[in-house]
Amino acid sequence: MADNNTKASVVLGCQWGDEGKGKLVDILAKDIDVCVRCQGGNNAGHTIVVDGVKYAFHMLPSGLVNLKCVSVVGSGVVVHLPSFFSELEELEAQGLDCDGRLFISDRCHLVFDFHQIVDGLKEGELGRGSIGTTKKGIGPAYSSKASRSGIRVHHLYHPEEFEKRLRTIVAARYRRYGDFGYDVEAELARYKQLAERLRPYVIDSVEYLHKALGAGKRVLVEGANALMLDIDFGTYPYVTSSNTGVGGVCTGLGIPPSKIGSVIGVAKAYTTRVGGGPFPTELLDDVGQKLRDVGAEYGVTTGRPRRCGWLDMVVLRYSTMINGYTAINLTKLDVLDVFDEIKVAVSYDIAGKKVTAFPADLDDLASAKVNYVTLPGWNQSISKCRSFAELPENCQKYVRFIENDIGVPVKWIGVGAGREEMISVDTNE
Repeated sequence: MADNNTKASVVLGCQWGDEGKGKLVDILAKDIDVCVRCQGGNNAGHTIVVDGVKYAFHMLPSGLVNLKCVSVVGSGVVVHLPSFFSELEELEAQGLDCDGRLFISDRCHLVFDFHQIVDGLKEGELGRGSIGTTKKGIGPAYSSKASRSGIRVHHLYHPEEFEKRLRTIVAARYRRYGDFGYDVEAELARYKQLAERLRPYVIDSVEYLHKALGAGKRVLVEGANALMLDIDFGTYPYVTSSNTGVGGVCTGLGIPPSKIGSVIGVAKAYTTRVGGGPFPTELLDDVGQKLRDVGAEYGVTTGRPRRCGWLDMVVLRYSTMINGYTAINLTKLDVLDVFDEIKVAVSYDIAGKKVTAFPADLDDLASAKVNYVTLPGWNQSISKCRSFAELPENCQKYVRFIENDIGVPVKWIGVGAGREEMISVDTNE
């Protein structure tokens, strides 16, 4: 009998991204039927290591690593089709059989090469105040969507409408930026071929997901980026162009809040970010470089070195308030093995006042003095630990400190890069 009360589980980033969401999705996907991306584009970067093989995901759902799981690119994702097929080819070349297991919503907006060109031009205009985008065309594609001039997957199958829309939107960009040498005729020819290649993957994802939930299927939603990059609640304007929080699950997939069950927040045991914008706990010293080197903090998508700093509980509290996490996956805890002392930010001083909530005004944030507590390190490797009880005492205290501050249990702890290097915490421990 179908379980009409089945709810989707959600995995979201708590900080500025790069927390290691893909690894948890991979582990959870062993017990689910459908893995779905809800927003973002190929500006995301999820790395999964299985049996020594490293898989890099940018746009496609990480659930593809598990051969019994169907993966869906949901309506809220913006899709660059050449990159879609390039990523798929790379995964299949590594031995993943994706045939019949990957689908894309007919409502997805398309990212074109001109969007990527415009992305670079926009960054150039901003100069020193640039956002630090990946220049994958994500922002310009979402701008097209918001201005109602975007092109969706279903338009590919109405050639006259597709051609009209493409010519119109490129002409508008020429008026704004001048002639940047985009070959519309070549693009029309290329997309005629891409449309036929894509056809077997295209579905009505709204109907598909609702039927899956109605039939009692286990659905896992994979968020891209993270809460502090949310277009509404992140460090605006140094954010991405989609809703990266739990609200983006509903708007990106067409499922109501009543169909969302557990919301798992993935938080790194310290803090990193890429691109511009304030970062209160950033370490511009040898400690920050040590975090970067030990944690291999370089972007999957861009190769950019990540900015590194201590864990910020002000950020985690704010993220928890908005997303309503029911559990936390604390990742890369093993990176802290080599520190005698570990600092954790607990509040800010702004204009002479103690602040425990994350401010909207970036000028306030830039001027904030961070208040830390210092916890003792454990100075030993935890990579071989497979239960919470095996962790050193000071390591356990660090985890409990985080739990007590945000009021959410830590149910998974990452102690290494491999699939097997994840501790599942018994709530009775």
